[in-house]
Amino acid sequence: MANVTAEAVDAGADARGGSADGAAGSDGRAARRGLPRPRRPRERDGIPRALRPSTGGKVVRGVLLTVASVVMVFPFYAMLVLSLKPGAAVSLPGSLAPWHLSGSSYGAVLDAQDVPRWLLNTVIYSVVSVVGVLVLSSLAGYAFAKKRFRGRETMFWSFLSMVMVPYHVTMIPTFIMMAKLGGVDTYWGLIIPTLANAQAVFLMRQFIKDLPDEMFEAARLDGCSELRIFVSIVLPLLKPILATLGTFVFLWHWNDFLWPLVMGQSSDMRTLTVGIASLQQQQVPLSQVLAGSVIAFVPIFAAYLAGQRYFTEGVTGSAVKG
Repeated sequence: MANVTAEAVDAGADARGGSADGAAGSDGRAARRGLPRPRRPRERDGIPRALRPSTGGKVVRGVLLTVASVVMVFPFYAMLVLSLKPGAAVSLPGSLAPWHLSGSSYGAVLDAQDVPRWLLNTVIYSVVSVVGVLVLSSLAGYAFAKKRFRGRETMFWSFLSMVMVPYHVTMIPTFIMMAKLGGVDTYWGLIIPTLANAQAVFLMRQFIKDLPDEMFEAARLDGCSELRIFVSIVLPLLKPILATLGTFVFLWHWNDFLWPLVMGQSSDMRTLTVGIASLQQQQVPLSQVLAGSVIAFVPIFAAYLAGQRYFTEGVTGSAVKG
């Protein structure tokens, strides 16, 4: 009778206490009956032991990641080493050995009259375009996400349909229009056509759309104007997505080749990508061409390192929201 009562009490405790108390009650009953306690899978860092990778799996994963890293880094290593060997004949794999290095190719590139001008053009083209795209896309995204006006959805999806039109289809009409306006060989003719970015507007609209409407209503009740709401509330919340989008836009403009090639008719309006490509036609030594490529690579790598934290937050936040 006492055993039945104890089992009834244990059953009631299991029903009230949930899975954790039930496991403890099961262990207690096993101990009272002299039976061995049931084994439970050990956990480490919240991962059950059965789901943790084995030692062989860790080794295979490490080898695969190492091989992938070497494959990814090797072109940059080759570019850097060959740029430090001026006047040497290229013979693989001997030329990739990291000795007998010299930085004279970088001095020759930086002392050239056109390269600093190309670097300045690229900086102006990239930075101004990033600022313009972020400002216009955030304003448009806020209007499409939180403002109510007639034809909003039709206008948004019509604008978004530009993504499906290949860039090369619109390039010739855009060039003809900018040429008639006198935009050839000018900064504004190079920059303005790139500011209408449908992907940027779409990302901004989707991010702002998830912000609570009550926050904006409270700000309006406090007497804030729409511009004050945008500057004081929306922009601080957009820091991760602004950094992410700004990184992508900067990389795209820094590496852009076709549009600067079409708009920059003179040597003074070339960007780094176009200028470095023109060096190959002038029979410039390979070490100097690669030195120019390294100089063009360093700023975008530094920009990524500077915005890496916000970039990671923006990608993670977009994935969670999606």
